[in-house]
Amino acid sequence: MIEFDNRTSFEVNISLLEKISDMYTQKDIELILTTDDEIREINKQHRNIDRSTDVLSFPYEDMPMSPIGSIVISLNHVHKVAKSLKHSDEDELTLLFIHGLLHLLGFDHEVDKGEMRQEELQIIQKLKLPESLIIRTQG
Repeated sequence: MIEFDNRTSFEVNISLLEKISDMYTQKDIELILTTDDEIREINKQHRNIDRSTDVLSFPYEDMPMSPIGSIVISLNHVHKVAKSLKHSDEDELTLLFIHGLLHLLGFDHEVDKGEMRQEELQIIQKLKLPESLIIRTQG
């Protein structure tokens, strides 16, 4: 189940995101949709990086009955990237959710040998989504 905290006025199709999360985990996920200003503050506070970003993931300690973690997504980044790549905001939000979920599951594209990229590729092809974050940046 997704515990959705929408701090914007953007309407989100949670059922698609829940379908995706159910493919990978039965644990709850906290999803926060917010603004650039707030994600910048979160990024600064938790990662000591003073800038906004598109998506942040915070895995929780693996304990029975605990959520797997939190995903925070900037709606400003969703709008900007969707517009520049000419796809829908919903598609971009879904791509960022997938990216964040894979990080919660322990994938890390910065140090792995392409496993996260491959996992993203499989799911976006299955769901007929546009190219993922990693695929766009790593070509």
